[in-house]
Amino acid sequence: MISVRTVLVTLAVAFTAYLAARGLWWTAAPAYPLVVVIALGLYLVTTWLCVFWEPTPPAPHPEAGDDPPLTIGSRGPATLPLSASILAIVSAVLVPTSIAVGVGPDNRTALFATWYLGGIGALMTIVMVRRRPWFAWAGIVVLAIASIAWMGPVDALSLGLVGSIVWVGVAQLLLISMDRAARDTARLAQLQRAASAWQASQTGRQRERRVQVQRALAVAGPILTRTVATTGLLDDREKLEARIAEGALRDEMRGPRLLDDDVRTELDSARRRGATVTVLDEGGLDGLDETSLALIRAQLAETLRASTSDRLYIRTSPDDRVAVTVVGRSAAGPGLSDEDAVELWREIAHP
Repeated sequence: MISVRTVLVTLAVAFTAYLAARGLWWTAAPAYPLVVVIALGLYLVTTWLCVFWEPTPPAPHPEAGDDPPLTIGSRGPATLPLSASILAIVSAVLVPTSIAVGVGPDNRTALFATWYLGGIGALMTIVMVRRRPWFAWAGIVVLAIASIAWMGPVDALSLGLVGSIVWVGVAQLLLISMDRAARDTARLAQLQRAASAWQASQTGRQRERRVQVQRALAVAGPILTRTVATTGLLDDREKLEARIAEGALRDEMRGPRLLDDDVRTELDSARRRGATVTVLDEGGLDGLDETSLALIRAQLAETLRASTSDRLYIRTSPDDRVAVTVVGRSAAGPGLSDEDAVELWREIAHP
């Protein structure tokens, strides 16, 4: 399949070759034919170098700051090497003067002598497309000075100078529009990815909330049904079950990432022996995979299984080293401060 780039390069080569061929269609004998041929050769070599010369790796774009345009390189025209840009300016200086001298004073407004107005304009258009705007406009200024000097302002403007200026201006506008469209497309793609990620996270949260609701109904459903049936008149065993169900619900809301079946079993056992348990997830477990969370939960379940404290505080830690801190306290005896009543301190490290 023929690419758009191949089509554009072919058109550029064909058009510049046509303009150069006009310079050989002599309707009158030039004063210095060799000078005309050398100027044509310099023009063709310079133009085709500007079309085909690709920097390796792509040169940075000096006018755009640190970040190259989104359409540069493989996604668009790469920046023209500096040496080729300078050669284009040299051609813009030498070709008009060489042609004017080579054809002689009597032929300077003839069709075969004015081809360089379009030829240099096409060359500067290529330079503009290759992301060298300052060089392109400098070449147009040089062309304007040379053509006006050799044939006068009226003839220069009427025979092609205006068209060359328009070509370069339109090329710059198209390049700016292309870069802006590429930036907008990239921004739109980024927003689309962010929206997809947000939607995925919301879907995950909804699924997690459904699981929590189902678990809450499984935990608290029977005691709530019993409470409604007895209009709140519960016996001591049922009141204990209600307190345990309340604690389990708080665990599910405050620290779901700390919980698995083993941890839930040990929390239930601690509450049934009369301990007060507080579970808080205050961050620090974000980004951990299920394997790491399973290791942390296993150590937490082991710690709870061995504890005999009256009050247990389980908190996640934002510390880079510690994942979970478990503190156990019991009622202070005579002569002991509240700080002395800490009988369990366990820091579960990140796997």
